[in-house]
Amino acid sequence: MAPLKGEGRADFSWRLAFVAGLVVAPLLFALFSGAPVAVSTPHPVWMMALGGIFVGYGTRLGSGCTSGHGVCGVARLSRRSLAATVMFMASAIATVFVVHQLFGF
Repeated sequence: MAPLKGEGRADFSWRLAFVAGLVVAPLLFALFSGAPVAVSTPHPVWMMALGGIFVGYGTRLGSGCTSGHGVCGVARLSRRSLAATVMFMASAIATVFVVHQLFGF
């Protein structure tokens, strides 16, 4: 779906502010609290980045996020949202099963 005229600039602005906040907030916390900011993840960063890409692609493919379909769409008794929510859950269950079996996470 193409953005409306003039929408691209505003869309870029809030995205830039969000990413800047992710970087600046921990730095400000460390500056004012004096405590170091430790970042650790239970999984490799490449795996989490790949997961983020898959989530973004799935959101675009499913015409909305899991919360939007699961909470709002199902509450409106939308058949499309009900089908999407069932598919989200089935995909999540299958993914967890495969990852546990293959990688032992």
